[in-house]
Amino acid sequence: MNKFLLTILATIYSTSVLANQPKQWQLGFQDSASQSMTEIVSFHNNILLPIIIAISVFVLFLMIYTCIRFRASKNPNPSKTTHNVAVEVLWTLIPCLILIVMAVPSFKILYNQDTIPKADVTVKAVGYQWYWGYEYPDENIIFESYMIKEDELKENQPRLLTVDNEVVVPVNKVVKVLITANDVLHAWALPSFGVKRDAVPGRINETWFKAEKVGTYYGQCSELCGIQHAFMPITVRVVTDEEYAIWLAEAKMKFANEPITENEYKKLASK
Repeated sequence: MNKFLLTILATIYSTSVLANQPKQWQLGFQDSASQSMTEIVSFHNNILLPIIIAISVFVLFLMIYTCIRFRASKNPNPSKTTHNVAVEVLWTLIPCLILIVMAVPSFKILYNQDTIPKADVTVKAVGYQWYWGYEYPDENIIFESYMIKEDELKENQPRLLTVDNEVVVPVNKVVKVLITANDVLHAWALPSFGVKRDAVPGRINETWFKAEKVGTYYGQCSELCGIQHAFMPITVRVVTDEEYAIWLAEAKMKFANEPITENEYKKLASK
């Protein structure tokens, strides 16, 4: 009974449970933090949802009407009609028109997501079994991001979503994400940004986002990749330009990807 009441309250007051991470009994999307996600939510709430509700109500009405109007007790001699041209034309044309109404705005959203503007920051995400590795190619930074175990979590750190090394990006800047995998299929997904791309070994997929709000945003691998699929979260921290500059300076020292020198090549070759 309590769960039922919670579900009803979540439906009525859905905006209060939305956040940049999943919540218990949440119904609906997480809070939008980018223009792409805002467009997705608008498309879902203003176009898809009304169409789905209308179709469901109409089909329910037809089922109830048919059960009552054409029940055996009222129709001892059933009709043997097998074809009705008008009905067949309508049930072909109307779904086609509905699909067209849905397709036009969805194509616009897909086009905007696939058209990557000039990037201010480029991040490469590499999926491993079972964690994520990140590179900032323009900054010579590379690091790995592991999930924090439950017994090591600090206060206000969400379970199964907190990592040791977060991806840090500046607010209101175009972030281009290059996505690939080292072993099997993974998927880099961040619901608040409306981003989800497969990570395919031997191939680089591209996506982008422009975070409009400072904060920490969580996602997870969204491709069944093995026994620890549920334990490779994605954490992106969006900060101001000043905070990003400070983090970048520290990261260049902490996560610098040192190039192999000529002498080191000789040492490796001699082994």
